[in-house]
Amino acid sequence: MRNVTFKNNLKVTIRKATEDDAQNIIDFYNVVGGESDFLSFGANEFKRDLEEYRNYITATSEESNSIILIAETDSTIIGIATINSPQKERTKHVGTLGIVVSETYTGLGLGKVLMNELLAWARLNNITKKISLVTNENNVKAIELYRKLGFEKEGLLKHDNFIRGTYHNTIVMGLLL
Repeated sequence: MRNVTFKNNLKVTIRKATEDDAQNIIDFYNVVGGESDFLSFGANEFKRDLEEYRNYITATSEESNSIILIAETDSTIIGIATINSPQKERTKHVGTLGIVVSETYTGLGLGKVLMNELLAWARLNNITKKISLVTNENNVKAIELYRKLGFEKEGLLKHDNFIRGTYHNTIVMGLLL
């Protein structure tokens, strides 16, 4: 667990998720899905069975190469950062990164703090050697942050998302640790 204070005196706790967070995570994703067109799901599209999601969080926490971090203020989730990795020998060294920050808390540097937390964790777990991520090609601020942290564009998935009647391309990025 780590406590961070931002410029506006916002105090944020960053910690590993537990199965007790399952409902709050589901609720958070269903809200933020309606705040941004840069996610792979929209408002109320993160449909998960609560017990299955609790089990998923528990299983993920037992994997040495996967992690779910929660950023919260006053016990309210304001961001989630994840690295999910396969458990197969041939691919377990590659983690897929995902970060979501509530619209209310964007622009404070929380995304960068969460990225750095994930990257530091990945460098120390003795398994992860590469981080991959995907993002909408119009997510300019995020792409800029990823590049500053050393990520490189590895590919383009054309017409990968259909949002508000328009097809959008997805950029694939990677970072070798």
